[in-house]
Amino acid sequence: MARPVIVGIGEVLWDMLPGGKQLGGAPANFAYHANALDAEGVVASRVGDDKLGGEALRRLESLGLGVSYVSTDRDRATGRVDVRLDPNGVPDYVIHDAVAWDFIPLDDRLLDLADGAEAVCFGTLAQRSAVSRETIRAFVRATRARCLRVLDINLRQKYFDGPTIRESLRYASVLKLNDSELPVVARLLGLEGGRREVIDGLLAAYPLQVIAFTRGPEGSVLYAHGRTSDHPGLRAEVVDTVGAGDAFTAALVVGLLAGHDLDRINAFANRIASYVCSQPGATPPIPGELTDWT
Repeated sequence: MARPVIVGIGEVLWDMLPGGKQLGGAPANFAYHANALDAEGVVASRVGDDKLGGEALRRLESLGLGVSYVSTDRDRATGRVDVRLDPNGVPDYVIHDAVAWDFIPLDDRLLDLADGAEAVCFGTLAQRSAVSRETIRAFVRATRARCLRVLDINLRQKYFDGPTIRESLRYASVLKLNDSELPVVARLLGLEGGRREVIDGLLAAYPLQVIAFTRGPEGSVLYAHGRTSDHPGLRAEVVDTVGAGDAFTAALVVGLLAGHDLDRINAFANRIASYVCSQPGATPPIPGELTDWT
């Protein structure tokens, strides 16, 4: 059978890590991991016509990702993020703005990609600028009814607000957020109560089929209407956690598209994310034995 087309749309950038630069951006990381899990991962983004942009395109190709939907901006620099890691390997980000991925153009080729996508993952960070915000929303609207529309909240610095989150949720069928993001989202959306009350409020207010709540080394909980799966997490010798959430999301999406049950998906996603934590950077090679659903 043909591999499902799974699109990550939004930022492509260089994470400037203490040990050197690594290509990053949640949509690119997500697409890479979807590709590693036997889907056809596609990146839709924009880089600058500069040295870092050329390196980004070559790096994407070396990772097995095409660059047909990564446009080039002659006027703006390729995105970069200065990343500092705390003693536990948890990253803190300083994101430069007014860069190429803030100006992703909408064209017929991108709309054709949307029409053929089985899943698309988008976030709030790339919606910080009007141009990319409108492109992302138009892309998501152009997907077919069967397409999984995955909102990975991905709150960064000051680049989020209630209206953006609320509008994004109106398009989403899957929501992924972590334990530090949930209370922020609850406050911005005016949802009260504990975790379960907030989750139930989100499921009731928006067209969500699944909410994935991740909690770092303590695992994750998947919520659907009338179903819940709680996984305690897997211990790993952490090198850094960059990209682990994106790997989790890719595994979640591949599992949902395959029709697996929530417990199986949750265990698989934790296994992939735990491995990524044990490796440097967001896009390490994934051993074949880890991708076996059995």
